[in-house]
Amino acid sequence: MPPHELIIPTGDIDSGGKQYVFPLRAAWIRGVLEDHEATATDADGLLDVRASKSGADVVVHGTLSAALTAPCARCLEPVRFDVREQVSVLYSPRSALGGPEGDADREITADEADTLPYDGETVVLDDLVRDELILQTPSFPLCSEDCPGISPSLQSEDGKKAPDRDIDPRLLPLKRILESKE
Repeated sequence: MPPHELIIPTGDIDSGGKQYVFPLRAAWIRGVLEDHEATATDADGLLDVRASKSGADVVVHGTLSAALTAPCARCLEPVRFDVREQVSVLYSPRSALGGPEGDADREITADEADTLPYDGETVVLDDLVRDELILQTPSFPLCSEDCPGISPSLQSEDGKKAPDRDIDPRLLPLKRILESKE
């Protein structure tokens, strides 16, 4: 995973808030989505957020915009789709959420379910952006509603019967049997 790029130092913001505009480089998006079927197009995305403090908590509201591609579920051709999503999240210092930092077995309370931790000095938005990009990826992307999908051609491009070299040699005996019955 690439190093963190979307960082808000909490010392810079107050209760009035501060606007942050982060360019989402296409290379960075490809890096954070490297284990996912969706990937970035050549165009960069944008994260435009306003961060404000309420005590030690940081509230982040804004818009995530990016262009992604994923393979068509039928023909595997690339399908482009745009992500434009409103983001809204509350960050609380990790120490305020209770429990040790590495306690993976600890149960999360209902109040903590909508809260993300931060280290107390910087809010890192990288994981939030990655999660939103993945959640906005269609589960069944299609290049068009009438996409026929992958269809193996039994004929060559000139309309004649495809030569035997296109057939798996292990299936040639079966092909000969079928031809003898015609």
